[in-house]
Amino acid sequence: MANELIPNRHLEEAASRFKILSETVRLELLNQLQLNGEMTVSELVEATGHRQANVSKHLGMMAREGLLSRRKDGLYVHYQINDPTLSALCLLVCGRIREEELDEQPS
Repeated sequence: MANELIPNRHLEEAASRFKILSETVRLELLNQLQLNGEMTVSELVEATGHRQANVSKHLGMMAREGLLSRRKDGLYVHYQINDPTLSALCLLVCGRIREEELDEQPS
């Protein structure tokens, strides 16, 4: 018999986590943090081209969810990935997307 995918007591938390990860801008910010390690809001604005207010909003949401940690240094706030499962989850999902792309290519 198979185990349940998500235990009932964790359904709301899991849905909240997936909802946070469902936004393209947030995934782009996570990519930058994965590639570069700790970054300031200004550095993320420069790297992504998104407006500062938008970047700050998304970073705050991910920090409240526990995906990111933040460290204040004077006027600057530094963010880094705080959830070690994020990279594994993204690699798993993107690996499947790549497989589907290959399956769709003509032989």
